[in-house]
Amino acid sequence: MHFFGNVHKVGDHIDTDAIIPARFLVTSDVKELGQVCMEGLEPGWVKRVHPGDIMVAGKNFGCGSSREHAPLAILGAGMPVVVAHSFARIFYRNGFNMGLLLLEIGDQVTGIADGDELDIQVQDGVIKNITRGTEIRFQPIPSFMQKLLQGGGLIEYVKRQKSA
Repeated sequence: MHFFGNVHKVGDHIDTDAIIPARFLVTSDVKELGQVCMEGLEPGWVKRVHPGDIMVAGKNFGCGSSREHAPLAILGAGMPVVVAHSFARIFYRNGFNMGLLLLEIGDQVTGIADGDELDIQVQDGVIKNITRGTEIRFQPIPSFMQKLLQGGGLIEYVKRQKSA
């Protein structure tokens, strides 16, 4: 898996209510959720996002209530991957279940700024910051998790396994 895009950086302890406020939980339509992604952080935030862009976050991203709508909103906004210092555990599992790639890189996240261009090679465990000419190494995602992501998340993966 390979990703290339511009960075939209957010801070520490961004909770699921900032990602997708409760008032928008009346739908599970990914496109609709994407239109209001990060609305709890900053109204209109998603208008800066282009398909393929990459969210970069600080510590404990996705904390708060467990809602599958949060990773769906990020995907619906066109961002297929979030790179962070760390993730709240339940969000981490929900992200993969919904088909959102999450990469935890610890303190190395400080080497990425808003607007940087990243080139992410998942199989190699490498993030190249094109803007800064730097490289960040991360623990590659296990192959079974990559299959889950490539299958569109847990539900789609299971459907395909059952029909095979």
